[in-house]
Amino acid sequence: MADPSTYRPAVGSIPESPGVYRFRDPAGRVIYVGKAKSLRQRLNSYFADVAGLHPRTRQMVTTAASVEWTVVGTEVEALQLEYNWIKEFDPRFNVRYRDDKSYPSLAVTLNEEYPRLQVMRGPKKKGVRYFGPYAHAWAIRETLDTLTRVFPARTCSNGVFKRASQIGRPCLLGYIGKCAAPCVGRVSAEEHREIVDDFCDFMAGRTDSMVKRLEREMAEAAEAMEYEKAARLRDDLGALKRAMEKQAVVLGDGTDADVVAFAQDELEAAVQVFHVRGGRVRGQRGWIIDKVEEVTTGQLVEQFLLQVYGGVDEQTGVGEAGEAVPREVLVPELPDDADVYAELLSELRGSRVSLRVPQRGDKRNLMETVERNAKEAFARHRVKRASDLTARSLALAEIQEALDLPEAPLRIECIDISHVQGTNVVASMVVFEDGLAKKSDYRRFSVAHGTDDTAAMAEVVRRRFARHLKEEADRRDEQGIAAEEGRPRKFAYPPNLLVVDGGAPQVAAAGRSLAELGIVDVAVCGLAKRMEEVWLPDDPDPLILPRTSEALYLLQRVRDEAHRFAITYHRQRRSTTMLVSLLDDVPGLGESRRKALMKQFGSLKRLRAATVEELTAVPGIGRRTAEAVLAAVAEPGAPSAEPDPEVEGVDPDDEVLRSAAQQRPVQGADAGEMAEVGRVRPAAGAGA
Repeated sequence: MADPSTYRPAVGSIPESPGVYRFRDPAGRVIYVGKAKSLRQRLNSYFADVAGLHPRTRQMVTTAASVEWTVVGTEVEALQLEYNWIKEFDPRFNVRYRDDKSYPSLAVTLNEEYPRLQVMRGPKKKGVRYFGPYAHAWAIRETLDTLTRVFPARTCSNGVFKRASQIGRPCLLGYIGKCAAPCVGRVSAEEHREIVDDFCDFMAGRTDSMVKRLEREMAEAAEAMEYEKAARLRDDLGALKRAMEKQAVVLGDGTDADVVAFAQDELEAAVQVFHVRGGRVRGQRGWIIDKVEEVTTGQLVEQFLLQVYGGVDEQTGVGEAGEAVPREVLVPELPDDADVYAELLSELRGSRVSLRVPQRGDKRNLMETVERNAKEAFARHRVKRASDLTARSLALAEIQEALDLPEAPLRIECIDISHVQGTNVVASMVVFEDGLAKKSDYRRFSVAHGTDDTAAMAEVVRRRFARHLKEEADRRDEQGIAAEEGRPRKFAYPPNLLVVDGGAPQVAAAGRSLAELGIVDVAVCGLAKRMEEVWLPDDPDPLILPRTSEALYLLQRVRDEAHRFAITYHRQRRSTTMLVSLLDDVPGLGESRRKALMKQFGSLKRLRAATVEELTAVPGIGRRTAEAVLAAVAEPGAPSAEPDPEVEGVDPDDEVLRSAAQQRPVQGADAGEMAEVGRVRPAAGAGA
């Protein structure tokens, strides 16, 4: 624990100008970013009596080893720079908005040639417009089922869309009129985008104009005695009105607003937001945030405005948190610099944004409703937090005691090896921080030299920590880029505890690799599957943890997650390798054509299910080559594609070739295991 006085800037060296400051830890990582009207006044407050600081502020200043600052011209510039640095460095002590649950949204993929309507969870993507979030996914599907009658936009996956394009037949939705079927050319890309734009306008609250247009078209069709068209428009109008009835009118003036409320204690706060568009509640969302300092409600509002609306996409007007800036933001308390934040929001929206506290009427009543929701969400979180935090803290404390560690292992890494009889050797590394998985730090390794578990384990540990040492040296180099930027590199953050999947041989291999690199401050242990024994380096007997201990539960979760991540990667690699090996001997199929086939179909299962016509749709693949490919990848005993006798140029010797290829046994694994597996989204830096 550092003494803040050891890195306190010299008296008078801190300017009184507005700016943004960064605290760094001894490893050079940015751990906190803040802004201030007066840098001198703000920074001096951190170096007052440590005992009088907020608990987490005290932890931050005693963890830090240095502080630096950047002077800016205006407070708006300070806000923008603070937001950019928080996104760039992801400081551990800054307020973090964590969704209190996974809310589904109705997403429109405007970044595609043929936009798709779909249910989407997780991080928001640029180029995708979101409506909601909704409390339940079935509510989105119900909405889509109603509205695709009026707006027949595409809802199918890319695979279904591509397959329909290849065979020239739309899916069921195309036949029943709930999709305009752009896949088969019934509408052009421009016409389909107009349908999607009308859908977005309706969902954004511009419902009156849509209803009036349908009423006008229905009257014109009836007057022209086009009664079938008029009946269809009547049904469409009814569908729109049913969709509108499900959304309660809460503001009679048709306001577009976000209503924000908080519930909090000393260490955490819950945030609830109602998204009101056109006077109707279009969605609700909640977050849980950790307080780093003792902050007022106004300061919580500052953090909310910066993190939820920051980074707005100029094309869609949607921020990185997935929220568009409305015309009005209703908050329980104004921040000190309310005018500055209103100016920033107005710049992001492109028009004036009002930031205010509702005092009376419907808006005040709605604010009270949002506050009740925030209190209920916070009460549920506190019950869950008490049990989860207690269990995690107990598990880390038990691991520290059982392994005789100098401190609790706040960062645990686990490495697992996966292979089949020494072939297709891969490894995974998963990371748990404070007892929770940190998937952004997961890594995958392709092992070239290790032929068994111990050799592969030694290689992976050596590579992981050699990279750490290299990046640490780069950071310390004053001329290096890392020293200037200060952002953590892929492997620059070592664990407190390294867990390997296996027993004494694997632990010894990992220990040797660490010793060769001169790393002595990382504890190592192994968890063997058979009896769940914990093995330590240079210890002939395993450590047996009680079956009911939280420490064993945590180690098992870490080990099982590493195994899941490794086996998924191994299956992907094995399926790809199998497909390449089967295609190697197909005559007339060079490297570029093999790559085209793999790109088009992606897996052995999908290639086996393809027809000759689907294969010939791939550029460079003729009918003769397509038949040879299907024969090469066919399962033993399956009927092969017969050549068409009417096609000229078919060599009778091809039948012998197909028979030989068909009899070739599947290598490396049972053919049943070659089914397509779900793709794992690679973390940044995967495949190192």
